[in-house]
Amino acid sequence: MEARYGGLNMLGHGDVSFPYLIESFPMLLLCSEDNHLKPLIDFLQYIGIPKPRIASVLLSFPPIILSDVENDIKPRINAWEKQFDVYGAGNVERLISHEQELGVVDLEEEDDELIFLDDDDDELREQLMSLERELCLLDQRQHEVRFQIHELQRDLCDAEEEVRRLQVTPIFAGELAEIVDEHHAVVALSGECDKMYCVRVLSTLDRELLKPSANVMVHRRSLALVGVLPADAGVSAASSLLVADADKPGVTYDDIGGCEAQKQEVREAVELPLTHPELFDAVGVDPPRGVLLHGPPGTGKTMLAKAVAHHTSAALIRVNAAELVRYNGPAMVRDLFRLARHRAPAIVFIDEVDAVATVRRDSGSGADRHVQRVLMELLIQMDGFDDSTNVRVIMATNRAGDLDPALLRPGRLDRKVEFTAPKRREEKLLVLQACTAGMSLDSDVDLDAVAARRDELSAAEIAAVCREAGMQAVRDRRCTVTREDFEKGYRAVVNKKPGSVASEFHFYN
Repeated sequence: MEARYGGLNMLGHGDVSFPYLIESFPMLLLCSEDNHLKPLIDFLQYIGIPKPRIASVLLSFPPIILSDVENDIKPRINAWEKQFDVYGAGNVERLISHEQELGVVDLEEEDDELIFLDDDDDELREQLMSLERELCLLDQRQHEVRFQIHELQRDLCDAEEEVRRLQVTPIFAGELAEIVDEHHAVVALSGECDKMYCVRVLSTLDRELLKPSANVMVHRRSLALVGVLPADAGVSAASSLLVADADKPGVTYDDIGGCEAQKQEVREAVELPLTHPELFDAVGVDPPRGVLLHGPPGTGKTMLAKAVAHHTSAALIRVNAAELVRYNGPAMVRDLFRLARHRAPAIVFIDEVDAVATVRRDSGSGADRHVQRVLMELLIQMDGFDDSTNVRVIMATNRAGDLDPALLRPGRLDRKVEFTAPKRREEKLLVLQACTAGMSLDSDVDLDAVAARRDELSAAEIAAVCREAGMQAVRDRRCTVTREDFEKGYRAVVNKKPGSVASEFHFYN
C-alpha cells in the first residue's frame, strides 16, 4: 500500500491504515525536501495526535530512513547506511530535542539533533512504546475520574439542598438532654412538659456542636435533629414568644399615685446600682441583686417595675412565671438571663413568681418535678451573675408566704418590698390625682369627696373608677367628665368587686 500526504510517500506492509503502520510496522519514508519532519508533524496533527505528544510519538517510531533520487539527498542516505542497518531493527531514538520547537530541521545538524541507536537498543524502544500505551491508559482513566468527580459534585449539591430544605420551617425548638450515640440523641421539645424524645441526628450535622443543654432544631414531621441554634442567639424560639417587652417602657414615677415608701426602696435597690454604681464602691458594699415585690393584686407592683426601667434607661425583660411551666422552663430561664446580659443594662421582671417558686415538697408527679427543675435553674442563674453585669432582678407575687426559702435568702432576693391598698384619704387622693392627670374634668368634680369614701379600693380599682367615669362621658358624647360620671363609675366598680360578684352568682356553684 502507498499513501501520500503533503508531498510525503509512505510505503507500508499490507492493506492497513497509516496509524496502524506507525504503531506496528517498519516503513520507508521517502522525502524530497530537507525539512522532512514538517510534513510528518502536520500529518500526525491531522490524524488527531495532540501537539505536546508528537515528540513522544516520534520516539516510538519503527525503523525510518530518508531516501531520495536527488543528488543532494542521496549522499546523506549513504552516510546513514554506513552507521546502521537501513531495513533492520535500527531506529532513530531521538529525532529532535524536547527543548527545541518541533518544525523544520536542518539535516546538516544531524550530529547535534539526531542520535542513532544500534540494533541492541530494541529493548529501549519497546519500553518507550509501553510507556506511551500506559500514558494513553492514564489519560483515559483521568477522563473517567473527572466524570466521576462531576457526578459526585452534583450529588453533593442535591444533598446540601435537601439539608437546607429540612432546616427550614416547620421545625420545633428544643433542648439537647443527652447524646445516645453518633446517630441518636435525647431532646426535650419546647411546650412538652417533662417529656423526652429519642430522635435521629442528621448525618451532616457537626457533632462538635452537640453538647448537653444546647438549643436544637427538630423537624416537625420526621422528628430528626436537623440543626443547632447558636449559643449567643440571645433568646430561643420558645422564650421569644414570652418576652413581653425588651425596650424602654414609658411609665414614670409620676404615673404612680402614692407608694412613696415603696418607690424609695425600689430606687435604692435597683435604680442607684445601675445609674450610680460609684456610690456603692465608695461605701464598700454590694448592691442588692434582686427585689421581691409582694402584696395584693392591683397595688402598683408592675407599674413600679416599669417606672424603674424607664428612669434607668434599662431594658425591661418581662415574663410571666406561668409561661415557664408551659414551655421548656429550664432552657427558657437560661435564655432569659442570657438575653438580659446581652441587653444590659437590663431589668428582669418575673411576674407571678409563685407559679414556679413555691416550697418544694416530695411529690412523684411529673408536673411537680418539672416545676422544681425550673426553680433550681432560677436559683442557679441568680447566683451566676455578678454586680458588674448591670442586670437586676425584680420578682412580684401576691403569695409571698408560699415561696421557697432558698429563693428568699439574702444574696438572691435581698430586699422585700410590701405593697398595700391605699387606706387613708391622702393615699387615695394621690392615686386619683395620678389617674386623672390627663382627663378633662368639669369644675364640679371633687376628688377629695371621692377619696374620702370608706370603701376599700386598691389602686387598680381607683383607676377603674376614673376609667368608667370617662366612659360615661364618651357614651353621652361629651368632652368633659362631670361629678355625675364619677358617681356612676364609682358605683359600677364597687358593685363589681370580687366579693360582690361571688355573692351574686353563688347559685352557679
